[in-house]
Amino acid sequence: MSRPASGTPGMVHPPPPPPIEHGWGGAGSAGPLGSPRPAAFTGLIVLLASSAMVFAAFTGAFAMRRGLSGDWVGTPKPGILWVNTAVLLISSLALDRSRYALRAGDRGRFNLWWTAATALGGVFLLGQAYAWRRLAESGVYVSANPSSSFFYVLTAAHAVHLVGGLAALIWVDVQARRLRLGPAKRTAIDVTAVFWHFLDGLWVYLMVLLCVWG
Repeated sequence: MSRPASGTPGMVHPPPPPPIEHGWGGAGSAGPLGSPRPAAFTGLIVLLASSAMVFAAFTGAFAMRRGLSGDWVGTPKPGILWVNTAVLLISSLALDRSRYALRAGDRGRFNLWWTAATALGGVFLLGQAYAWRRLAESGVYVSANPSSSFFYVLTAAHAVHLVGGLAALIWVDVQARRLRLGPAKRTAIDVTAVFWHFLDGLWVYLMVLLCVWG
């Protein structure tokens, strides 16, 4: 029996393979099998928990040292710290605006808001460097007093975490502007945004701690 020609009317052809979507996570990231999203968020939870434990340990040491003797002298807080706090809060708001724009399918506004949040993160770090410089110019160094020691240690530890978060923001921004942001590949965006919001809340906590007890 001869086989029908490929162009024979009525012959059912198999559907073409779906196009490969170039974006984060690979070809199966949007599906339930092989999706990196649960693993990514599990890793994020571990990171947040470990970071919280580090600062909880710092807080415990802070409280114990403050109550040991009468040599604790409060560290003056440069006014730039309040500006830095506002900058960080606005950066978190910009991230939420960018994610809302992405859900609405507006990549242009996503890029705009995400870049704004990234730039504000850099401004915050510059503001922190300025605050440390102002303290040094006033004669307040790490070894000047237990209060100033904890101020530098706590704010520097937060800055180190923030550098990591800023690197993630920059990476997402570059990938988005190179059109490598597939509509189903939002794991990197969500993980980065959650970590940045955590750093925002952590900074507010440190400000309260240092202003009330420091």
